[in-house]
Amino acid sequence: MLAAFDGYNKECKRIMTTIATALQAVRDRIVAAASAAGRSAAEVRLIAVSKTFGPAAITQAHDAGQLAFGENYVQEALGKIAALADLMLEWHYLGPIQSNKTRQIAQAFHWVHSVDRLKIAERLASARGGAPPLEILLQVNISGEPSKSGARPEDMLALAQAVSGLSGLRLRGLMAIPEPTSDPGLQRTRFRQVRQLRDDIVTRGIPLDMLSMGMSDDLEAAIAEGATMVRVGRAIFGERLAH
Repeated sequence: MLAAFDGYNKECKRIMTTIATALQAVRDRIVAAASAAGRSAAEVRLIAVSKTFGPAAITQAHDAGQLAFGENYVQEALGKIAALADLMLEWHYLGPIQSNKTRQIAQAFHWVHSVDRLKIAERLASARGGAPPLEILLQVNISGEPSKSGARPEDMLALAQAVSGLSGLRLRGLMAIPEPTSDPGLQRTRFRQVRQLRDDIVTRGIPLDMLSMGMSDDLEAAIAEGATMVRVGRAIFGERLAH
């Protein structure tokens, strides 16, 4: 029994070391990418995407200094948020939003990156109640993929104008998930389009300061084009577990 217990402890330490090492490698990538773009790494926040990974993995990332975590599935996330309440983590909702989940999202999360309809924003605002304002990003479907969530670029200004007037919410910026590609030029083009869209909205009098874009495979291109948040899962936690 003691041998089995020792083996379990060694495996836990191995996993913790792996996550801590991977997390540091991602931080190093952010520093290098920011430096190459003439930016400070302090301008870029790392959101560790923990969907499908349990509280133990999140705790290990927290112990390595990570405080902000992103989740895509409401019910899965609520269990983790409750289990880890004593760690005072910052929770970001990243997935598509169903109308019947807006109350749970509004009350459990600090940030929502994936608002793409006024109806959803209104429901989140109503459900937030007297709590501090919910930090909101509008998701844009910059690649025009029919299978992907997000508002059309041409609809973003009107959506931003409407959402910015809702009490209970604080509109901060845009989020995008461009089509996967290994072409660095296309990666940068898509991210540049998101930044330009954000800048155009700002010129219309809506003060947006955040760009959530870039993941494990393309964070360098995103940072080069102005990302202020990168959402990284696989490069920290490994291949996603079956959900």
